[in-house]
Amino acid sequence: MSSLRIDAETAIILREAFHKIQALDRTDHHGLYDYVRGVACKLARVDTFYIGFLQGSNRVRFPYGYDSGKFDDPATHTYGPNGQTAWLLKHRQTYRFAYDNGDVLNAGVPCGDTSKQSADAVTVPLFRQTGELVGMVSMQSYAPDSYDDNAVRAFEWLAEMVARVLGREDEDRQALRLLPAGEDTPNVLTSDHVMEYLSNRIASLRTIAGDALDAGVMADAVRDRLAELILTAEQTQSELIEMMLDVDEGPERRFTSLTRAQQGVALLLVEGYDNDQLATELGISLNTVKSHLSTILRKYELDSRMQVADDVRRYLAR
Repeated sequence: MSSLRIDAETAIILREAFHKIQALDRTDHHGLYDYVRGVACKLARVDTFYIGFLQGSNRVRFPYGYDSGKFDDPATHTYGPNGQTAWLLKHRQTYRFAYDNGDVLNAGVPCGDTSKQSADAVTVPLFRQTGELVGMVSMQSYAPDSYDDNAVRAFEWLAEMVARVLGREDEDRQALRLLPAGEDTPNVLTSDHVMEYLSNRIASLRTIAGDALDAGVMADAVRDRLAELILTAEQTQSELIEMMLDVDEGPERRFTSLTRAQQGVALLLVEGYDNDQLATELGISLNTVKSHLSTILRKYELDSRMQVADDVRRYLAR
């Protein structure tokens, strides 16, 4: 394996980053992203920074982002055929603003301050060990020519560190999935898990706010406690959007496995149509309706049309 082609100063920064990332709490994703952004800022000018993860057939969830030194609210976007996400899926390599003068960057949904336009950008894909592209890490600048080859190579190394940390968690979950399922099985996200999480995090916020009030007239102490309150709120937002990555994608996967004609039948099942009504509404024969229903039940691996209707209803609710 050849050495990373970076200068000596950058190597020192990355070596320190390696040891500090190893020491971070693996469950604190916000802390990981925050630290990686801080390291990136040591390498070059970073006005906008974000991390996104692919989900489903056309969504990207962004649990963490910063613009001009301020936390950017987590968000979810549907990506199209011409933006960065589509480019990364096609080329499976780092995207640089210099490749096309930002055409791909500007074809997607803007992040951060939408009144400004990035003049340089580097977006690195995140891969699982299996080679599946699962997300991206991006740094952008409002000044042109901010990222030379040295900065890009170092940023790619940082992105790989993020992928490795998250990959270890995924490996742990896969190992647990091999065990007989029980009440403590961690890979099924339920509303109970979400509510318990929210309750605990809100309790933490109340404690921090109470400590701030108890600090009295000590302005500096109050400022510090309020800063901690803001950080905790940021962490909560980031973690909530990441929780959505674990929501069951089965309904979408099953529905999109159908042909357009079969989808038309499945949608009408939600309305409670019988076979004769399906044939009339869709302008097809009764035999064709039965054939579609047989295929739908097989693809869904379900026994009744009512079960299919319930599953499609869950998909539509998303």
